[in-house]
Amino acid sequence: MLSCKNIIRGYRKYACSNKDCSHSKIIAHTCKCKACSSCGKKASDLWIAKQNNILPKTTWQHITFTMPSEFWDFFWLNRQLFNKISKIAADCINDFAKKKKLIPGIFTAMHSFGRNLKRNVHVHLSSTKGGISVTNNTWKELFFHQSTLMRMWRYQIIKLFRETYNNKQLVIPNSIQHKLNNSFTFNQFLNSIYKKVWIVHCAKPSSNHKLNINYFSRYSKKPAIAESKLKHYDGITVIFKYLDHKTKTYRNFKLTAEQFISRFIQHIPDTGFRIIRYYGFLANRVRGKLLPKVYDLLKQENNKPSPTPSHAELIKQNFNFDPLTCILCGKPLILSYVNFGKYKIKELFNFHRELALLKKI
Repeated sequence: MLSCKNIIRGYRKYACSNKDCSHSKIIAHTCKCKACSSCGKKASDLWIAKQNNILPKTTWQHITFTMPSEFWDFFWLNRQLFNKISKIAADCINDFAKKKKLIPGIFTAMHSFGRNLKRNVHVHLSSTKGGISVTNNTWKELFFHQSTLMRMWRYQIIKLFRETYNNKQLVIPNSIQHKLNNSFTFNQFLNSIYKKVWIVHCAKPSSNHKLNINYFSRYSKKPAIAESKLKHYDGITVIFKYLDHKTKTYRNFKLTAEQFISRFIQHIPDTGFRIIRYYGFLANRVRGKLLPKVYDLLKQENNKPSPTPSHAELIKQNFNFDPLTCILCGKPLILSYVNFGKYKIKELFNFHRELALLKKI
C-alpha cells in the first residue's frame, strides 16, 4: 500500500501528440491493495459504473443484519464463518419472497468492522422491493417486515453456530470458553443469546436508482477507514475521528501506532474473499435468463455491458479535468512508454522503511 503511485512499481509515460510540444507526463502504477483507500475509491467507482448499467431501475431497500457482540470474536478464530453469513442474510429475503412465489434481486456486502475499527460483524443487503413471479410473467411488489426478518436471521445464525459446534469444527474464544462449565454449556450460551432482541434495520425504500447504488458503494470496496479520518500522528500515537452512533457526533479515538495497525489489518479481507455477493434473479447462474425478463416487465431497456471506465474517465468524473490533455497546448497526450517496475511485489517488502519515510530506493 505504501508503494501505491510510487514509480518503483512502474509507470506509464505519456507524450504530447503535438510534435512542436515537448511536454510529457508520468503516471505511476497503483497497488490495487484491498487496504488502500485510493485504490478502494477507484474500485468503488468502477463497481458503481457497472451496477448503474446492470441493475434494474426500480425501488430498492437497504437492510442491515447485525448480531450480538458475543459472536464477533468467533469469526477471527473460525474464518470459514465469514463465507456463510451473506447467504444467510439473503436467504431471509428469498424465503420471505418464496411465500409469495416471487424472486427478488439481492446483493450483499459483508463487513467486519465498526466506525472505530472495533470488531463488528454484520451484513449490508440491498433488495428490490418487488420480484419476478415464479412463472416469469408478472412483477409484484414486496413488503419486508423488520421483526420477521430479525427472527429469521437470529434463528439461522444460532443454527449455524450450533451445527458447527456439534460437528466439532468451532473454536471458542477464551473470553467465552472460561464461562463454560457443566452447569453452563455452549448450547445454553447460545440459548441465552437467542433470547435477546437482535438489530435488523430496514432503511426507507428508495426509487432513485443511482442514489441507492452510490449509498451501497460506501460498504463495498473501500477499506475500514478513509485517510481523511486520520487527524494526527506524532510517531507514537494515532488519532482518528469516527461517528458515534449513540450520540450522532464525531469523536476522536487515540491509539498507539501498533494498536492502530493491529485494528486496521484485521479487517483486510482474505485473498479471494468476495465481499459483494449476488442472489435471487441477480445470481450468476440465473442472471442471464431472468434479468432480460425483469427488464421487460419493468419496461426498461435491456442494457448491454458497457466498457470499464478508464483511469482518465474516472478522473474526469471526480475532478472535472482530463489528465490526458496537455497542460501547455491542450492537445491529447498519447502513451509512449511503459515501465513495469524494477522489483517484484514480494521484493518491495525489503524496502518498507524507505517507502514509509519517502526515501529514495
